[in-house]
Amino acid sequence: MALHQAESAILKVLAGSLSAEEVAKKANLPVDSVLSFSQSLREKGLIGITVVESRRLALTPEGVRSVKDGLPEQRVLAAAKKGAMVSSLQPEEKTVGLVWALKNGWVKIEAGRLTVAKEPEGTYPLQKVLQGIASGNPPAYTDAPLLEKRHLAHSKTEKSITISKLATQPASAQPQGAAQAGAAINQLTRDMLLSGSWRGKSLREYDVSAPAEIPPPAKRHMVNRLRKKISRIFTDMGFEEMSGPEAQSSFWNFDALFQPQDHPARDLADTFYAKGSMPLPTDKALVEAVKNVHEKSWGGKWLEKNAEKTVLRTHTTSLSARYLHEKCRTGAPKKFFATGKVYRNEATDYKHLAEFYQVEGIVVWEGATFRDLLGCLKEFYSKLGFEKIRFQPSYFPYTEPSLEISVYFDKKGQWLELGGAGIFRPEVSIPLCGRYPVLAWGLSLERPLMLLNDMDDIRTFYKSNVGWIRKQKLK
Repeated sequence: MALHQAESAILKVLAGSLSAEEVAKKANLPVDSVLSFSQSLREKGLIGITVVESRRLALTPEGVRSVKDGLPEQRVLAAAKKGAMVSSLQPEEKTVGLVWALKNGWVKIEAGRLTVAKEPEGTYPLQKVLQGIASGNPPAYTDAPLLEKRHLAHSKTEKSITISKLATQPASAQPQGAAQAGAAINQLTRDMLLSGSWRGKSLREYDVSAPAEIPPPAKRHMVNRLRKKISRIFTDMGFEEMSGPEAQSSFWNFDALFQPQDHPARDLADTFYAKGSMPLPTDKALVEAVKNVHEKSWGGKWLEKNAEKTVLRTHTTSLSARYLHEKCRTGAPKKFFATGKVYRNEATDYKHLAEFYQVEGIVVWEGATFRDLLGCLKEFYSKLGFEKIRFQPSYFPYTEPSLEISVYFDKKGQWLELGGAGIFRPEVSIPLCGRYPVLAWGLSLERPLMLLNDMDDIRTFYKSNVGWIRKQKLK
């Protein structure tokens, strides 16, 4: 029985039962080689292989922080002991800690101030579990659901492989020297396949029926899958897709949308500004028309330097403004949509992100009515999987009339707002394309995805958790 030199090395060091890592260390071989050649030895009846799979918990960054600084609800209790105001709490303490502190009955709120209702007896069980994980003594996997729901820990699957010698190595299995053994039987490698050097060589046989780990299928991230589905829905409805840079001038992001230069939303508190400036459009007539609308309607002086500031777009409506000017000044009615990232300078919590996606759409048609707008939105959400859709009057600075779209979520038994829409004001569409009306909407992408997947924290989409992605269904 001819053996590869690596197989001989494994048999030589194997005494009793050893882990794959121990064999690799003693035989001076990579662990992957030990696992590969061990399969060959098992097929030859020389060794046995035992695989034990286990799952353990590992702390997320939130879990590590909670071990170090205390859980959010513990920090809220500490604030209550000092008589702190609710408004003084940190974002995580307000959105997570306060909920659990109230649920545990630890604190009360009186006139906006925290007071202690009762203190927990002994060590807080959740804190004890987190400390156990941090110290290398994790609890049983059955304790994982609450930890995973609160993003304090996530599960890891680990395999322990033990190799045991079954029989004395027969004389026929002894190599006649490393060089000879290596020359007699070769392990097929990627380089051999690419170079063609495998031709004419004696290759080690493979048992294609041997049990092996089934690799998880490759998946698109669920956010990208929904973007693709939305694109297909709008394309089927006759829309064309818009695209454009995420860094925009304030002219396209604000001024062209009839947002005054002193509007609070343009402050640093709400907008990410970048260094440098971006030139105004080369169409001087457009710039002059926007300037005149601002000075006539809002009063005061319209300044080019404010319009030239570079921002990370706060909405994909900046795309609509550019497309109205570049694609829609003349011709037949047109329909456009986009799904793109937008940026808002705000604190993140379970339902807010500083960087997220928005679904944009416009319909340019002089014969359009408010009923057409409602019809487009109802058709879109129906195709997305929502049956009960509600429209309510609202206000947005660049549409009039305006509305909010809500869908009914049966599992929670309530209406949830998913976006805004309306008809662009003449002050927006006339300077840009000389046409009116223009139907427009800006919708959330992550929120409906949360509803469709029964999730309660928008941050989950963007955590580096491969295990979570693998568990998601392909829809």
